[in-house]
Amino acid sequence: MDAELLQLRKRITNNFKLSGFLIRSENSSYLAEQLLPFDRAERDKWLTVITENLQGQKLASPHVERSALEKAINELNRVGLDEGETVFAVIDAFTVPRYRYNQRNKKFELDAQPRQLLTQPGMKSTYLQQRYAMLLQKTLRHDLFAPAVIQDGVGADAQAKKFKLQFAENLLATNSMKEAVVLGLLTQLKEGKFYVEDPTGCVQLDLSGARFHAGFFCEGCFVLAEGKYSNGVLKVDGLGFPPAEAATSSRAFFGTANSWGGESGKLLKYSPRLQELERTNTETTIVFLSDVRLDLPIVMEKLRQLFVGYDSCPPQAIVLMGPFSSSSKNQHEMRQHFDALGGLAAGCDQLKRQTDLILVPSTEDPTAPNILPRAPLPECLAAGLIKAWPRTQLATNPCRLQYCTQQIVVCRLDLMAKFCRNTLHFPEDTSHIEQHFARTIVCQGHLVPIHPIAMPVHWDYDPSLWLYPLPDLIVMGDSCQSFQSTQHACTVLNTGSFVKSKFAFKVYIPATRTIEDSEIPGDMDLS
Repeated sequence: MDAELLQLRKRITNNFKLSGFLIRSENSSYLAEQLLPFDRAERDKWLTVITENLQGQKLASPHVERSALEKAINELNRVGLDEGETVFAVIDAFTVPRYRYNQRNKKFELDAQPRQLLTQPGMKSTYLQQRYAMLLQKTLRHDLFAPAVIQDGVGADAQAKKFKLQFAENLLATNSMKEAVVLGLLTQLKEGKFYVEDPTGCVQLDLSGARFHAGFFCEGCFVLAEGKYSNGVLKVDGLGFPPAEAATSSRAFFGTANSWGGESGKLLKYSPRLQELERTNTETTIVFLSDVRLDLPIVMEKLRQLFVGYDSCPPQAIVLMGPFSSSSKNQHEMRQHFDALGGLAAGCDQLKRQTDLILVPSTEDPTAPNILPRAPLPECLAAGLIKAWPRTQLATNPCRLQYCTQQIVVCRLDLMAKFCRNTLHFPEDTSHIEQHFARTIVCQGHLVPIHPIAMPVHWDYDPSLWLYPLPDLIVMGDSCQSFQSTQHACTVLNTGSFVKSKFAFKVYIPATRTIEDSEIPGDMDLS
């Protein structure tokens, strides 16, 4: 293999000289690794096409840099795609576009104002008001709240019962109301006393006789409270969530603008070329693992087996979620662990050429604080891994993935435990706890719909945690037992812990939108 690689490098150098270019040894090695999987005729063909592309770039110097090579290769991989269209992309949470709902136009409009980590105090209420506006507009469109339409020959009594949504100020302006439904933030303004709060005011709740719908009702989430209002208190009969809405309906209020993030100006959901690629690439997979503790020898052994096993059929991406150490946050030790991770893929040349290795940090990993969205791992810690596996990507937590037309959210957080600790009412049907979990985040349209004390968020970047419009797949790296549940064509998947589950992981097949449970056997033979 080394002799073949050396010979290919010489051919690349000679070919570039004939075309008027000079290329350094490290760049010729990079290009040789990209061309190695092809036969001789294909290599010559691609070399010709690449040099033609470089000539079209009108380089300022005859020396071809790595960036020019990468641009040429990326453009060749995108043959037939429009500008900005990509087959696969990792989207940083801090670059996710922020949209505000325009009540007058009934549309979401891009907010291009610059954002800051340390923002103004007024943003504390503003980000909750933006989330409320998002939930309010879809609630008002729901069949239960939309104005009744009297059909010919059908009496109003024969039609489905409609509810009129009230605001807090409407209740506060009267002494009593027999039937009231309010949408607002569930909050505890006084110890032991819960309120529902919207931008117009707050109303105290009496939950003693309330019937709780499915889901986890935590302080900090938005609820629909239905009941009888009297003397300043809403005696709640039923407490539920804002209704969920299918993504196909939600996207109509964004137009064709790219509300997901990435380089494209238009939403790639509507790309016919990407739809065709998605349909025909039946062998493409994305692998998800969570709780990958690199300081445990058994974990490193299993990862080595995983890399060797996938070398013959590389997936589109392998997503590793933290924490990447069992106890230590020492940066020198972490750097050694990532160097060792790069060494595990030695010999897996095909895997390293064709697969993106994506690292999603947990709140326990260095060096960012326990606030979402969380910055990526520092590049200095993973320098050795990036050198050994150039397609390594250091992602934020959460991050977004785009594969063809599919939208995937990845988040590493022990959210189930937070829901269970903070809920006002634990679901009675615990046999389907995963459905309560999925329903909570899908109806709330948010990854962490709980009080900021339980999980702080950067106020100015809260829209990067929105799940509206709903993505195709939400991947949670929760250390509780793995599960999956589908709500309104959105699949919520929990990978479970790689360590605690006897080295189980999840494989997503985009062509069929299915998830396979996989496990690394204890007696796997690598010979």
